[in-house]
Amino acid sequence: MSTNFRPGFTVATVGKKILMAVSGLFFIGFVFVHLIGNLQLFIGQEQLNKYAETLQSLGALKWAFRLFLLVFFGLHIWKGIVLWLENKKARPVSYVKEESIQATLSSRTMIYTGAMIFFFVLYHLLHFTTHSTNPEYLQLPLVDGRFDVYSMVIIGFSDPLISIVYIIAVFLVSFHLSHAISSMFQTFGLNSPNAMPRLVFISNFISLVVFLGYVSMPLAVLFEFIKLPGGGY
Repeated sequence: MSTNFRPGFTVATVGKKILMAVSGLFFIGFVFVHLIGNLQLFIGQEQLNKYAETLQSLGALKWAFRLFLLVFFGLHIWKGIVLWLENKKARPVSYVKEESIQATLSSRTMIYTGAMIFFFVLYHLLHFTTHSTNPEYLQLPLVDGRFDVYSMVIIGFSDPLISIVYIIAVFLVSFHLSHAISSMFQTFGLNSPNAMPRLVFISNFISLVVFLGYVSMPLAVLFEFIKLPGGGY
């Protein structure tokens, strides 16, 4: 019997994994809702600006939702780091070597892709939400009394460097999700030998949809499928 076993360790670890799974489930939902909203870029200027104005009009409800996401985002990061440190401390060296052969690349790099996603989210907020990195967006003229989110997005993605950063970040998110979703299924007890191949397929399919959906926007702007209305602002 291993002398490294600690009473309650397994139970506590399962609890942390459940918290990780639940908080992760909220963010998977947010990723899809955010994607559906952003894809209205392809409908046109009026539709995207109307969607953005609708979000702004939510007022206190919008900030309550953001606070809710922030709490769960912090919880997800905290539990992820704790689990990673506990796993490194609890595993014998020989077990680590054996598991690394069987584990997927996405599962072995979860802590690193998660960290990079965190920094990208910060940049995304500074870029398109607070405009701290690009204050020139604030000079865009209003369209029907609304801030011109449509032109802001096109101007932003017209910069190849910004688009490349977004494409890489979306790849990291999708790569992270490819393991996170299947791991979530396992945490909820849906990992029977017969079901796992289908669950892995579903996880990879969802990740691919997320990747293609998000990268379609910067690529459409870079290849000028979507342009500024009237050729400028």
